[in-house]
Amino acid sequence: MNSGFSIGIVSSVEKKTKLLAEHAGQIGILFFNLIWASLRFRVSAKAIFRQVHLVGIQSVPIVLLAAGLVGIVTSQQGGYQMQSSLPVYIMGSIVVESVVLEMGPVLTAIVMIGRVGARITAELGTMRVSEQIDALYSVGRDPVEVLAAPRVLAMVISMPVLVALANMVGILTGMISAQYTLGLGAERFFYGARLFWHSYDMFYSLLKAFFFGIAIPLIAVHMGLRTRGGAEGVGRTTTESVVLMILTILVIDAMFPPLFLQ
Repeated sequence: MNSGFSIGIVSSVEKKTKLLAEHAGQIGILFFNLIWASLRFRVSAKAIFRQVHLVGIQSVPIVLLAAGLVGIVTSQQGGYQMQSSLPVYIMGSIVVESVVLEMGPVLTAIVMIGRVGARITAELGTMRVSEQIDALYSVGRDPVEVLAAPRVLAMVISMPVLVALANMVGILTGMISAQYTLGLGAERFFYGARLFWHSYDMFYSLLKAFFFGIAIPLIAVHMGLRTRGGAEGVGRTTTESVVLMILTILVIDAMFPPLFLQ
């Protein structure tokens, strides 16, 4: 019985590994095709701007709301843990570094997965099962140029801007929360923030946002274009896409400190 159970686990792991390798290979091909289409100027600028409006501008309110709440929670949690001999102005460093290096980019990415990534997968998946993708091929149009590239480029453009806004709002709400809960004024808050601030911290945050902006739409488009099985298939693929996007974001996030902060 134990032997059969072990064989089942090994078989399952093997299947999952092959599936991940298949996804990685197809996403790599999709990325190459996107780069090639962009270099040949085959992507409509009007389509890109339309997607920037849908992906970026319309996402600003929910991103800023989430960032503001993160700033408040970070400040309050830090204040609770700092009831010791540490100077209270250290809270400025805790809030700023936490928001800029980690919470701002990652939380914005997760919000965008739920708001944009899932929508892209469901939209393209519906087009696939309703044979609209095949119709594009039949009239000589490349779905990568028409559908995929504008969405990916719009996300790459929008993510760093959204993360920069999220960082500012998170720091602002964290400062306000620290002022009300700890009596920490703005001047002392930013004095503490400057103690551990590095000149490349903001670049690190925006670089992380750039990579997130590539990964999310690439996976969303890839999963949408490979959808099969009608309406049920669209729902199943969208769920798988969201899970894969979140895991990918966490893997990228885990790789950044040893690569860029050492």
